[in-house]
Amino acid sequence: MNAPHLPKVAGIDSTVPSPAHTVAPTPAPAGASSAVSPVDPGAVLQDRLAGWVSDLTTLHELTERLARTATLSDALQELLRAGAALVGARRGLVVMEPGDGLGPDTTIGLGLARADLGHIETVPRSSMSYGRILDGLPGGEGEITQPDLLSEDGLDPRHREVAARLGYAASYALPLSTEAAGRLGAAVWLYDEPAEPVERQRHLIGLYVRYATEHLARLLELERTRTAMTTISAELLPPRLPRVSGVQLAARHRTGPRGGGDWYDALPLPDAALGLAVGSVSGSGPSAIAAMGRLRASLRAYAVMEGEDPVAVLSDLELLLRLTEPARSATALFAYCEPALRKLTLAGAGHSPPLVIGPRRTEFVETSLSAPLGMLACWEAPSVELTAEAGETVLIYTDGLLHRTGDPMDRAFARLHAAAASVPKAVRDDPGAIADHVLRCVLPDGLDESDSDEDIVLLAARFE
Repeated sequence: MNAPHLPKVAGIDSTVPSPAHTVAPTPAPAGASSAVSPVDPGAVLQDRLAGWVSDLTTLHELTERLARTATLSDALQELLRAGAALVGARRGLVVMEPGDGLGPDTTIGLGLARADLGHIETVPRSSMSYGRILDGLPGGEGEITQPDLLSEDGLDPRHREVAARLGYAASYALPLSTEAAGRLGAAVWLYDEPAEPVERQRHLIGLYVRYATEHLARLLELERTRTAMTTISAELLPPRLPRVSGVQLAARHRTGPRGGGDWYDALPLPDAALGLAVGSVSGSGPSAIAAMGRLRASLRAYAVMEGEDPVAVLSDLELLLRLTEPARSATALFAYCEPALRKLTLAGAGHSPPLVIGPRRTEFVETSLSAPLGMLACWEAPSVELTAEAGETVLIYTDGLLHRTGDPMDRAFARLHAAAASVPKAVRDDPGAIADHVLRCVLPDGLDESDSDEDIVLLAARFE
C-alpha cells in the first residue's frame, strides 16, 4: 500500500523531505493473467516500514528546525511552515492567547499580510475555529476540520465574505496546550480549495504540534522573564532626564535577557550644577538589578551632599558597597558638571574614559587608572577636570558597549573612536542622534538589540 504524496507548499524549505514513500509495484509472473496478481505480504510490510521511517525522518528534521528557534515569534513562524507542509496547506495563522491571561497575546500569519489578518479578525470569534478553541466553546476541545467552508450550513455571513475575499475554502485547526502550561493558543491552516488532511497527515501533525507546544511553553516563560527584567531595570532608572540650561542630555539603555546591573543617572544639584553618573554592578539577574537600584539611590544622596567632590562621592559609595554587598564589585563614574562654565570634574572607579565629540576634536578624556569599587580595602583616586567647547558632546558609557563587539579592548576602543569621529555634521547638535549613531556603528546589524549578557548604557551631554 503506497502512502500518498503531500503536495508541494509555497514558502516551505525544499530541503525538508516529504513524508511520503512509494515502492514500485511487484511485476506479475510470466504467463499470469493481467487481471489477477498475487499480493506479496512481505512487499506490503516493507512498504509500510519504509513509510514509517520516512515519517520519522521528516518529524525529526522538522523538530530539529523548531528546536533551533530562540524567540517566540521565530518558533511560531516555524510551526506554521512545518504544519503547512505536513497537512498540505499553503497558508495559515497562529493565535497566541495564554489561558492565564499574562500574555503576550499575538497573531502571526503564513502567506497572509497584516491586512488579511485584519479582515479575519473582523469575523465573530465564535464563527472562527481558533475562537471556539480559545474561548472553550462546544466543539473546540480538539481538532476542528472545515473541509468546505463556502457550502457549510450555518456559516456566519461575515466569515463567508472574508473567506471569499481572501480565497480560502477550507481550514484545519489544532489547539496549542500542555498539561503544565494549559492553553497557549490555536493554529489554523487554510486551503485554497475544499480539502482536509487524511488520517496519516493528522497523525503526523498531531505528533509535531505536541512537541512544538512544549517548546512554545518554554519560550513563553523566557519571553515573560525577559520582559519582567527589562521592566524592572527600566523602572529603577530615571524616568526622564532633567532640563538644565546650557546642556542637552540623552541616554540609551540596552539590557540583556536576564537583566543586568548597568545604570545611569542625571540629577540637578545646588548652584545650578548637574551630576552625571554611569555604573555597572557585577552579576546579572534579579539580585544584580536590586543591587543596582540600591547603589544608584545611594549615589544620588551622596551627590547632593558632596557632589562638588566626585572622589568623596565614590569613596562613600565604595564604603557602602563593601559593608552591604561584600561579595559584589562595581564600576562607576561620577561627574560634577557646571553647565554655565562648560566644566566637568569627574572621578572614575575602574570605568572606561569618557569621550569628547566635537567639530575640532574627538578624543578620550585622560583619567587616572583606578580599581573598581569593592576590590580594595579603601578606594581612592584623583579627579580630573575637563572644559568642553561650545557644541561639544561628552559621552560616558559602560563597558558593555565595548564587550558586545567581541573584539579585544584596544580594537573596541578604536571602533568606538572611529564611530564618534564619523558622526555626521547634520546631527552633531542632537545628543540623542549622536548616541544612536555610535550604537549603530560600534554594534552594526542589530547587535545592540540582540540578546547578550552585557548591558549597554550611553549618557550624552552636549554643551551649548
